[in-house]
Amino acid sequence: MSASDLSFLAELAVNGALVGLMYALVGMSIVMVYKSSGVVNLAQGALVMLAAYLAWAFARHAGMPVVLAAGLAAVAMCGAGALIAWGALRRMVGQPPIMALMLTLGLDILLRGLAPALWGPDTKPLDLGFGQAPLAVLGLLVNGTYLIGGVAALAVLGLLALFFRTRIGIMLRAASDDHLAAWSVGVSVERAMALSWAIAGAIGAVAGVLWASVQGVEWSLSLLLIKGLAVAVLGGLDSTGGAVLGGLVLGVLENVVSGFADAYVGGGTKEVVASLVILATILARPHGFFGREVIERV
Repeated sequence: MSASDLSFLAELAVNGALVGLMYALVGMSIVMVYKSSGVVNLAQGALVMLAAYLAWAFARHAGMPVVLAAGLAAVAMCGAGALIAWGALRRMVGQPPIMALMLTLGLDILLRGLAPALWGPDTKPLDLGFGQAPLAVLGLLVNGTYLIGGVAALAVLGLLALFFRTRIGIMLRAASDDHLAAWSVGVSVERAMALSWAIAGAIGAVAGVLWASVQGVEWSLSLLLIKGLAVAVLGGLDSTGGAVLGGLVLGVLENVVSGFADAYVGGGTKEVVASLVILATILARPHGFFGREVIERV
């Protein structure tokens, strides 16, 4: 392999890792919900999309700076997440798990149709001021927005690690480990679920705004659900750190495979890679890199 090929491979890997960290934001939001309620949130992609639409609407119609609009969208998604948990998921306690899963799927379908209906189906720009021009980092060309997104993902992971060391974070971890035991010592599982959904909404808002700055605000942002699921399954559905590692692996695989294979097959290999990662993980290592294996004896 020539020096130019090695340089091209390194650029693909580095940019892929940064893209993977942006995927990890969606994966971490899925993990937050699963840790508290045991529900795989199939509506997370639609919530990411909704956050991007809200940020665009605040910036366009209220005349806010984009960064302020993004922050307000994150606050709004905190409230939306808590409302979903308190108003809908709480009613699923004691029901078969498939009912909660179908509830999130129904919410996903509703939001996918509602947001474009309210704001129009055309792609809307959301410029955070980072630009799309590549930056030279250690001799490699790196997308500026991907670099900011990667830093944001690592910052979110650090904040979550600190949060889970606080009193509220410990209570949330207790609720996620065992609902009945948490109830028995006075922990409000319902409030823990609402808090987890609120945090997931805020993390999803960060992901939505960053991805909207790359590809614009449109309904296809909801398809980030597939990437988020692949990341969460690969890293372990109850591990935020695993979501980051899963994102790195998925991003590098996608970028390297598509960089070399798209020229021969006509494109579209990125979506195939994400699907194969989900299938291979479920078949070979169902609990992912860091997920806990629960053994039930009867």
